[in-house]
Amino acid sequence: MPRFAANLTMLFNEQAFLDRFEAAARSGFTAVEFLFPYDHPAEEIRRRLDENQLTLVLHNLPAGDWAAGERGIACLPDRVEEFRAGVARAIEHATALGVEQPNCRAGKAPAGADPAALRATFIDNLRYAAGELKRAGLKLLIEPINTFDIPGFYLTHTAQALEIIDAVGADNLYVQYDTYHMQRMEGELAATIAKQLPRIAHIQLADNPGRNEPGTGEINYDFLFTHLDKIGYAGWIGCEYKPATTTEAGLGWMRRQ
Repeated sequence: MPRFAANLTMLFNEQAFLDRFEAAARSGFTAVEFLFPYDHPAEEIRRRLDENQLTLVLHNLPAGDWAAGERGIACLPDRVEEFRAGVARAIEHATALGVEQPNCRAGKAPAGADPAALRATFIDNLRYAAGELKRAGLKLLIEPINTFDIPGFYLTHTAQALEIIDAVGADNLYVQYDTYHMQRMEGELAATIAKQLPRIAHIQLADNPGRNEPGTGEINYDFLFTHLDKIGYAGWIGCEYKPATTTEAGLGWMRRQ
């Protein structure tokens, strides 16, 4: 039986962020995820989780100036010091909030940047982050993202993520596999997940086109959920989609599972 986590960055966004925890629990979720925990005191987020009997399964490392369009800094040679400070901050929050596997966003490759320098920086940063997280008893995730939604994003395909993981050489570094992003970039969702299952620690979903809830696009999620059960995927599935209308109106797909 799939285990779904509500992505509070995108779901229940009719409400203020701290009110979304209760809304998620009322709608039947037992777990949540979101992009960043850093805008609210960890104690307040912890209180909302506990009051609503929710598990927080994922948040991201600090990713630069999000409001200005940055989508991560891990591949940027001139931001290494900032990245390392962000690792410490992420560990502090993950430990306080019970998150076992924070995600690291690679970031966008600057125009004209040396590909070799970006790759070397990304690998070095991941090696550092994985080491720090391992000391805290945590896994580290990296996520390929499509370049239609985020032009210039550095990490774009499953094979690239796996090659980077091999180069880092850390046994606590895994793939976060987003079915929406990978449908846009490469397809072959079921076969890829089955082949790489031991290296995938978290899955996210949205349908394509539109990035709305399952059942609104081309991905056969009824098949995919059955497939995940069949191959033994035991992790969480983060619901990181844009509700076509309201969150509550679009939850029929989950209640059928």
